[in-house]
Amino acid sequence: MRNYIFYFLLLFSSSISLKAQQIFSNNNYPLTDFRPPLDITPPALAGSFGELRANHFHSGIDFRTNQRIGYPVYAPADGFISRLRVQNSGFGLALYITHPNGYTTVYGHLSRFNPKIAQIVKGIQYKNQSYEIDEFPSATLIPVRKGEVIAYTGNTGSSGGPHLHFEIRDSKTEATINPQLLGISIPDNIPPIIHAMYVYRTNGKPFNEFTPKQYFQIAGGNGKYKINQVNTIHLSGEVGFGIVVNDRHNGASGNNGVYSIELMVDSSKVYTSALEKFSFENSKAINSHTDYPTYLRTKQSIQKSFVDPGNPLQIYFNLVNNGRVVFNDGKTHQVTYTISDARGNKSTLSFNVLADPKAVINTPETPVGTSFTYNRQNEFNKDDVKVVLPKGTLYNDLTFTYKKTAKPQSNAFSEVHQIHNPLTPLHTGFELWIKPDSALLKYQNKALIVNINRSSQGGYFENGWVKAKPRNFGSFFVAIDTIAPNIIPVNVANGKNMGAVSSMKFRISDGLSGIKSFNGYIDGKWVLMEFDAKTANLWHTFDERTTSGKHRFELVVADMKDNVKRYAIEFYR
Repeated sequence: MRNYIFYFLLLFSSSISLKAQQIFSNNNYPLTDFRPPLDITPPALAGSFGELRANHFHSGIDFRTNQRIGYPVYAPADGFISRLRVQNSGFGLALYITHPNGYTTVYGHLSRFNPKIAQIVKGIQYKNQSYEIDEFPSATLIPVRKGEVIAYTGNTGSSGGPHLHFEIRDSKTEATINPQLLGISIPDNIPPIIHAMYVYRTNGKPFNEFTPKQYFQIAGGNGKYKINQVNTIHLSGEVGFGIVVNDRHNGASGNNGVYSIELMVDSSKVYTSALEKFSFENSKAINSHTDYPTYLRTKQSIQKSFVDPGNPLQIYFNLVNNGRVVFNDGKTHQVTYTISDARGNKSTLSFNVLADPKAVINTPETPVGTSFTYNRQNEFNKDDVKVVLPKGTLYNDLTFTYKKTAKPQSNAFSEVHQIHNPLTPLHTGFELWIKPDSALLKYQNKALIVNINRSSQGGYFENGWVKAKPRNFGSFFVAIDTIAPNIIPVNVANGKNMGAVSSMKFRISDGLSGIKSFNGYIDGKWVLMEFDAKTANLWHTFDERTTSGKHRFELVVADMKDNVKRYAIEFYR
């Protein structure tokens, strides 16, 4: 059992007249240092801190921007631009500001930077001859003042719609912190919503896709919930609980994540999770925090109220037996969930459990296989396949299974190796070696490993093996990529006069290994090509470098296996 003391802090913001915020934290965060990054009032969120996403917790808060781009983004406090980042996907155009109070603020999916920053970024891109950059300017290069416009909201990178992604990080540890704990206030007097509750019959065994679970429908609202049409649940032996919850705030709100989940049995806390902060290297452990097999099958996120032994997240407190509860005394117990949002609004779900020895459910036996232990490196070897799981890959002990099936009919240079199954989450990737057919020898530099859906896992040929690091279990085989990327001109053609347009546009794609690089040249000189991975749009915006007259343009696109496609035309300005 971990003994942690929770301090309830009442957070007040003098600049925004919202009711006090009550949160679980033993940290004294500054409450008045930061102003909001936008002047859109009232502020509304499209995504909350720690919200459950595919393979990660949401690392900041997403401010709604009325489905538009171009709103000014303001520096929330004095500081300096400490990182300039441009990505094809991810955050797209992003800025980082380091502040003297020990925190760094982050702004993602921007449409453009302010003119000074934009000029510096473009200079770096031309110097590096790369659209993507990740630069760390000195503290004196780009100082900013509180309230200064640093950029404009957008929809770049992996954004699913116009918004501002905003984070506050600890400058030393890089841990990301819930911005609402540092005075970024969102109007909210709505308690979280409880949708469902589950009981898992763990019976002392590792959690996996075979763990029996029972669904309970929930009734109620406005912070008070109960199990529908059930007064007492009959349970026996060791169980774990799980809950489906979300949160909404005032105004234009999506279904956001909750801040904390607390489980009590009688008068004792047995589990608490609180999304105050987390480290990025642990974010994928969301797949241990939730019922991952159910999420893959149904896309429903059930938050388990028991912790797998290999789960590295530091968001859990008050754990008794890692949240697993044993009912074997024949008595009736009161079980209470308390769900809180970051404003201190609470919802409760209470029910009774009778420890009934007749309520036994046997856990199905798992298939026969090889025993893997979560807290050490594990290996599996055959003549034509090798699997290595580094320590820290598994969240639970595992009965590892393997099967080999026939080679696919096209573009396959090995049989299919079924490496366990995708229902088991992994914290990090694993090493996979597959021995290919002899026919691969003349294509060694084009070899890679793909899964059964022919999605590339990367890889390279070395010493008779093709090696890769898939991030998830599945079925894999060796293939080759000898086909160059596609280039589709959108508004250009040979001999065309481009004087009336501001940019030349293309769409690029690759059928297997993925785009590695793209480079444009006008009259033999490199020019900046900008790329949006989610739409596959590539473009060059004309500037003073392209004068009036006749010019030659060449576009060179390469994939991960160095297959190259070239496109060249002459045009006029």
